[in-house]
Amino acid sequence: MTFPVIGVVGGGQLARMMVPAAVELGLELRVLAEGPEVSAVAAVRTAPIGDYLDLDALRSFAQGVDVLTFDHEHVPTEHLRTLISEGVNVQPSPEALQYAQDKLAMRGIIQQLGLPNPEWAAVHSPDQLIQFAEEHGWPVVLKTPRGGYDGKGVRVLRNPEEAIAASDWFGAMSPLLVEEKVDFSRELSALVSRRPSGETSAWAVVQSNQADGVCDEVIAPAPELISEVSLAAQEAALRIAQELGVTGVMAVELFETPGRGPGFLINELAMRPHNSGHWSMDGALTGQFEQHLRAVADLPLGDPELLRRTVMKNILGGSNQDLAAEFSAALSAEPAVKVHLYGKAVRPGRKIGHINALAAENETLDAQRERAARAAGILRDGGAVVKTRQQAEQEGQ
Repeated sequence: MTFPVIGVVGGGQLARMMVPAAVELGLELRVLAEGPEVSAVAAVRTAPIGDYLDLDALRSFAQGVDVLTFDHEHVPTEHLRTLISEGVNVQPSPEALQYAQDKLAMRGIIQQLGLPNPEWAAVHSPDQLIQFAEEHGWPVVLKTPRGGYDGKGVRVLRNPEEAIAASDWFGAMSPLLVEEKVDFSRELSALVSRRPSGETSAWAVVQSNQADGVCDEVIAPAPELISEVSLAAQEAALRIAQELGVTGVMAVELFETPGRGPGFLINELAMRPHNSGHWSMDGALTGQFEQHLRAVADLPLGDPELLRRTVMKNILGGSNQDLAAEFSAALSAEPAVKVHLYGKAVRPGRKIGHINALAAENETLDAQRERAARAAGILRDGGAVVKTRQQAEQEGQ
């Protein structure tokens, strides 16, 4: 028996973070990279450059791999179906992946499964958009069905004038998805995994805190989450994975809605390792990247048990352009956190890494969050800036 060779389409940070898990499991990982500068190239031995929109590039990359999986959901499903017809093992399959690629398809299947959706509709014009809003109330959320992420492709509309002003979106893509703007208490994420044989596993439901449409912080498990809501969220995510035949890791992003439905509404699906699961690299017995590789290779899944409460803090690009110059200061300031950098050039607001902070004995959640934020802040803005900001905050108290 030889160990599987796994090909990952896309060379971003998710592919990069699969590498340590692959090494530990004895798997060979190859990456189809968008360019020589992307995150995963420096971490793998085999990283040909190719366009994931080019069928011939995908064909060439698929030669010699035992399973093809993904760093992102943007590979055309028609290309994947062609590869499957030619004998390539694609996981997750395009039949499942389409529901992460197309938000209208996702809303439809969630409704078909009888799981909790916001009010929604496919609209072809500003008039239909206004009609939906008059039925369900302003404001509403307009989304492009394909291509949006981290707040891109999302627009909150508060009145008919703003709806008419959004008419240019219909020229670029139609129909669009309109949803009620959900009144929620916080955002949650239910992360699960499934292998082709049908075995599944679920991590603790987490709280995801957003900043400017981008995930900023994750707390695992979600603090003070009612056990019935947590269980229902896990069961919903596992049902989606089974019903759609998902392979690998899937994140179900949720709105917590006390007093409505089972206590949550489904927001979006992601069929790959997800930002809301980065905490599991250090805070769970089996992290999401190891689990994804196990799943797509149809190996027995690992135990997803939470080890200790974990706070994940994203490091976003800020004023500090030289991460290496501040690296020692960050490690020295917070020696108990785990630092994960993505090998990416710094741009304002860009995800360039994350911090995982596991709870110390008897440590409060606020203190734990502060430790993670301090380490991330030093790398983002530099130790001197962070120190000055903390002094100003203390003087203002």
